[in-house]
Amino acid sequence: MPRARTAPPSRPARRRAALAGGALALAVGGGLLACGGAAGAGTHTTTATATATAPDVVVRNVTVAPAGRDKAAPPMAASEPTRLVVPSAGVDAGPVLRLGLDADREMQVPSEEQAEQPGWYTGSVTPGERGAAVLVAHYDTARGPALLRDVAGVRTGDLIEVGRADGSTARFAVREIQQVDKKDFPTNKVYGKTERPELRLITCGGPVRDGHRTDNIILFADLVK
Repeated sequence: MPRARTAPPSRPARRRAALAGGALALAVGGGLLACGGAAGAGTHTTTATATATAPDVVVRNVTVAPAGRDKAAPPMAASEPTRLVVPSAGVDAGPVLRLGLDADREMQVPSEEQAEQPGWYTGSVTPGERGAAVLVAHYDTARGPALLRDVAGVRTGDLIEVGRADGSTARFAVREIQQVDKKDFPTNKVYGKTERPELRLITCGGPVRDGHRTDNIILFADLVK
């Protein structure tokens, strides 16, 4: 698998919005394949070897009401993510890779060699800012299970913590878990504007078909105190 391309430098908010718009246009046209494997950015490829060590994963789609005002947290200042912690999935990993769009305007993903690292889409806000921050990580690659191998253990209400470059930690509570066919990726729901600080953590799931995982698993989470 080719290594993930180096993401461009930090962008002002309007540049991030433009990149997000590019991803939206791509996804509407052909579906956003938000995590990847041996075939490179935008696809999550596995082989028979990977399938033998990483079982097909299916999660139950579930959602709960957003946190009330007493539990909601105000937006944080911009600061890039440095570490991802998801206790219920056994994840405590960093550094966080910076991912942009590749030459085909598909989202970059961690390379196969970076299968134990999460990535932050630099076209989204930083975790904790007002809006939807987007993180991605592999479920498996051709080498076997990867960072989010235990994503099926996540439940609504579970915490996702994101360490930030300014030394702070953005804490999110999972509000919704959704597994969808990649052809039906909910682009506007994932990348659309939101007035609250939110997080989307995306990985792959479902069976392997023609060398690819067929689905995306998306964790939607809200910033909490």
